[in-house]
Amino acid sequence: MPRTTVRAPNQEWTDPDCPVARTLDLVGDRWSLLVIRDAMDGARSFTEFQRRTGIARNILTDRLRKLIAHGLLAQRTAPSGRRQEYVLTEAGRDLFPAILTLRQWGERHAFAAGETHSVLVDQHGVTVPEIAPTGADGTLLGADTTHVQRTPSQAS
Repeated sequence: MPRTTVRAPNQEWTDPDCPVARTLDLVGDRWSLLVIRDAMDGARSFTEFQRRTGIARNILTDRLRKLIAHGLLAQRTAPSGRRQEYVLTEAGRDLFPAILTLRQWGERHAFAAGETHSVLVDQHGVTVPEIAPTGADGTLLGADTTHVQRTPSQAS
């Protein structure tokens, strides 16, 4: 059963029938994805997000509000009780495979051979293996072996 994400009222979708376009409408700017990335890496406070990304305060405020409005982040009182912190929701955590795929693409295509970059490791310190989408029969999937098919509309 599909899960739904809370979205801000009066959302105007770039392409209302396309899941990729809707996702980009929600998190397609670099700052939103970097905030999500840093939240996955343990950032919780406004100051941490700003320090890690270098984002301007007004833009960070806007992105945090948007991510909360769309159900990707939630605010809660920090354990100290003195300030608010930001935590990923289930919908935000569900972006992990997308962030991982972007990371792995970047490792392959955004660095020169031998150029230093960060790597993602699991809890044992082992580099996370490449994601490779497969079909129901186990064969590798790619742009040449898939196509978009519209789902039937559901009458209300």
